[in-house]
Amino acid sequence: MVSETTSPQDAAAASVNGVNGTDPAAVVEAGADLPAGVPQELVDAAEARAVAAAAAPLRLMAVHAHPDDESSKGAASLAKYAAEGVGVMVVSCTGGERGDILNPKFQHGGIDIPVLRQTEMARAAQILGVAHTWLGYEDSGYHEGPKDTWELPPGSFADRDPAEEIEALVRVVRAFRPHVMTTYDENGGYPHPDHIRCHVVSMGAFEAAGDPDAFPDAGEPWQPLKLYYNAGFSREKIVAINEAVRARTGEGPYDEWIARFAEMDKKREADGHPRQDPGERTTTRVPAADFFDQRDAALKAHETQIDPESHWFAIPRDVEASVWGTDDYELARALVDTSLPEDDLFAGIREKVRS
Repeated sequence: MVSETTSPQDAAAASVNGVNGTDPAAVVEAGADLPAGVPQELVDAAEARAVAAAAAPLRLMAVHAHPDDESSKGAASLAKYAAEGVGVMVVSCTGGERGDILNPKFQHGGIDIPVLRQTEMARAAQILGVAHTWLGYEDSGYHEGPKDTWELPPGSFADRDPAEEIEALVRVVRAFRPHVMTTYDENGGYPHPDHIRCHVVSMGAFEAAGDPDAFPDAGEPWQPLKLYYNAGFSREKIVAINEAVRARTGEGPYDEWIARFAEMDKKREADGHPRQDPGERTTTRVPAADFFDQRDAALKAHETQIDPESHWFAIPRDVEASVWGTDDYELARALVDTSLPEDDLFAGIREKVRS
């Protein structure tokens, strides 16, 4: 549900023009460190992008559960905003250590998954032109069945005290000072434990970051003005693109996926996860077709997680651009006035921020 406040809190009002309070060095230091083994040139480039992003007059923070999520959910709009001079920071809550290896090239074993995944993330961030930091938690892994049957690895992201994780994200928010945050809805977009916990942590940080009484040792208070849920995988979008490709080629690349919708709904209901189509709650469509190639390149940078021959890349980009050339979002919290529907995550903010 959209919650809009027509009389912003004092903290929110201060956030409109609090640009000069951003400390670029603090932004670099707020997250977890990269491990030894990540190429130094990628580390240096990442730090430079963090400093530049922190100095931008408008700032956007995208909070994700795992590396590669940022490249499959809203990546084109992140690249678009970065190209326009918006400071964009991606936060990965976990290292993605338990992600499946989907690329046959890496299925022989004998690879250092943590270092490889963090190197992939550094390359993807460079391609998108965004800053990036790690929250530093361990991947919980995907679990089938009802939540009460999940056997989470001890100490993993979804197994810890959420308050500790909220404080960690508050520290990053207060260092970077975003005007807008994006994350997942209450179901995580899909019922992965880390995605659901990412929602909880993101919402908690949005509410706490501007409160001087909350986590007083985590930096100076800063109130983001808007928070969005990613809404990219709507059934309407999948069907529309599938039919457009069929009209051109005679084949629908998503036929099998679409045929499983009913089966997927039944399984989710049986597991206690409600059926949900993000497209039914979309409020904001950001034109981003010019950045689809960048998005695809960033996703391919996560080599372990994506088969380069998969259906993800079977769609002619001109078809996708003509049928659905936007990244889609649901406005979940707003502390500024805005009119729905929107085509800009900074609607209601741009005119208030001094450049």
